[in-house]
Parts: sequence; C-alpha cells; structure tokens
Amino acid sequence: MATRSPLFCDTALARRIERAETGLIADTSRATQARTGTEGFLIPIAGGMASFAEPDSPFNKVVGLGFDGVPSAAELDVIEKAFADQGAPTQVELAHLAESAIGELLSDRGYRLESFENVLGLALDGDQERVTPPGIEVRRSTADELDAWIAVVADASTYQDTQGLPWHDEFPREAIENAERDFAAAGGIRYAAFRDGVLAGGADFRITEGIAQLAGAATAPAHRRRGVQSALVAARLADANAAGCDVAVIITQPGSKSQENAQRRGFDLLYTRATLVKH
Repeated sequence: MATRSPLFCDTALARRIERAETGLIADTSRATQARTGTEGFLIPIAGGMASFAEPDSPFNKVVGLGFDGVPSAAELDVIEKAFADQGAPTQVELAHLAESAIGELLSDRGYRLESFENVLGLALDGDQERVTPPGIEVRRSTADELDAWIAVVADASTYQDTQGLPWHDEFPREAIENAERDFAAAGGIRYAAFRDGVLAGGADFRITEGIAQLAGAATAPAHRRRGVQSALVAARLADANAAGCDVAVIITQPGSKSQENAQRRGFDLLYTRATLVKH
C-alpha cells in the first residue's frame, strides 16, 4: 500500500496561507464596518494587514506580517497609534516562517508573547470521500436558518474543550455572533451539521487562490464525540477538492482535541503563529 507523503511547508506555501488569512480578516472587517456604520481601519503592513473592525471583535489584530520585508519603526508607530486611538491593544499574529528579525523588533518595542496557535495543512491531491457517521447529516447552511446556525455556534464556542492549551482570546457571546454574521456577509460559506435531525454544529469555509480555509467549527456540547466535527471536515474537504484547491488549512490550539482530530484526518503541522501583544 502506498503511504501518504507529509505536506512540507516552505516559505512560499506559508506566504500563500498567510495571504489567504489576511484576505479573510480584511473582507470580514469591511463587512463589520458596513453593518455598524462605524469607521474602523485596514492598514497594509509588510505583506500583511492591521485590522480594527469594532470593539471586542476577533478581527482586531495584525495578520500576515513578515512575508514582504520587515516593517519600519514608522509603520509600526502608525499601527500602534491606530489601535491605541480605538482603546485596543496591538495584537500581532506572527508566523514562525516570517522574517525572523520581526520577533526581535517587536520585543524591543515592548510586545509580550502571550500564546501560540498551530497551522495545519492537507494536500488535496486525490479524491476526498464525504464520510458521515450514522445519524449525522452535513450540508451547506441556508440563508433562512442563519440565526439558528449562529445561536448554535455561539453557544458551542462558549464551552471550549479542556484538552490542550486554552485559546488566548476569549470573546463575549455578542462578539462571536457578530463575527459569524459578518463572515457570512463577506461571502463566507457556512455548513450545518444535524444529529438525528437536530442542528448540532456548524462550520465556516472559504477558498482563496487554491487555499481552502476550514474555520469556525463548533459542536454543541450535547452532541460532541459523535462524529459531528469529522463529518464537517469531510464535507468541506470534498467541496474543496471539487473546487480545484490544492491545500486545505485548519487553525488549532496546540495539543487540543481539534489538532488531534485534524492529524488523524491526515493534516500535517505546517507552522506555528505566535501571538505578540502590546498593551
């Protein structure tokens, strides 16, 4: 039997993934600003983007930094002032495959390392089987069930699994609901999972330049350990393969159940992002 080769991540692939992440954050941040009518900001910097959507938003951060050179002190001054004017810290998610000088630069400016997250990837070089356990149904979520879908995902997100490191960010329920609504408004695709006919979980999906982003997955506590997450992953991988994507990406906390499940499904650990914060 042929064995699968692990997906190797060089700086070119990391750049593609970080560019896709930057696009997701920017598009959703614009949707937030359109919903609220308030003025946030999107400021390009060193191949990435600094985003402020609204208070307490998960899209308030600097992403994709360090794949187009090292930012200057003047550029960072502008970014830090923009966040400070909004009463928010400057939070940078820095891939360890980015320019190595950036970590030293940020440390010298008073940034503190607060957490990590893992980026896992799967090469989509063959058919992806859409497998669902008995009693589980997964399909794309329809517009008329948006409120119910958001309610389930928001509820599930407040009950994190205890395995592995906790998420650095904790957001109010309203912020999670708004984020999901804005992701949908920005063109994101939603999947709904049903267990014995009951809405049990949901997940987000987006395609950018051949990168399939598997994001926002959550399962209601009463339906966990029943194969709901595996079915959501399988459905999105099948659609990513059909759409011609070559790589699928999942973001997890180190040592978490989500990482364990992703690696069982064949995902490889590609690189780690450090969360550096200046208050």
